[in-house]
Amino acid sequence: MGAIPVTCSDSRGTIYHENGIDLNSLKAIKEINHQSLEVYGQIHPDAVYTSVAHYPDGRHMVWDVPCDIAFPSATQNELNLEDAKKLVANGCILVNEGANMPTTPEAVAFLKERNIKFGPGKAANAGGVATSQLEMSQNASMARWSFEEVDIKLRQIMNNIFDTAYRTSVEFECEGDLVTGANIAGFRKVADSMIDQGSV
Repeated sequence: MGAIPVTCSDSRGTIYHENGIDLNSLKAIKEINHQSLEVYGQIHPDAVYTSVAHYPDGRHMVWDVPCDIAFPSATQNELNLEDAKKLVANGCILVNEGANMPTTPEAVAFLKERNIKFGPGKAANAGGVATSQLEMSQNASMARWSFEEVDIKLRQIMNNIFDTAYRTSVEFECEGDLVTGANIAGFRKVADSMIDQGSV
């Protein structure tokens, strides 16, 4: 969609490639050869590699880089309040989680106060669960779907999740607050299931 990814991190460090991450190199390093991102810096001399060992408190420098959109997608609490403040100061307009609670509650509250768009991890987790469900559906029906078929189904599921979270935020007079919308919608789904099962 025209975005240029400029940072990527692993457990050992972060690369910053101002001209844009070379996805083919990244895939070869991480998916095929299972190497450290340090190798990326050797292949692309114009990229900067920073080891967590050389960074204060052993944290990644990934959140220090000016950007429009940030995607915390690795581990729980990887983006804290200090990181959120850096992102806002550097002009970030959207934080989109791609893992289970990678942003601390304090950081989420700060981003919401500053009207930074925020995509909660509940959607990412739902996408992971949906992918497993699609795989089970194929196995149960002894079918084999192409990548394109799976992608179409998953996009529809994710669009429905967004629509539900957004509609719920409107209903509860906090339009666009996807965190609150997703929390309420998720609670409703569980509560309705409990009622249907006669548990309540």
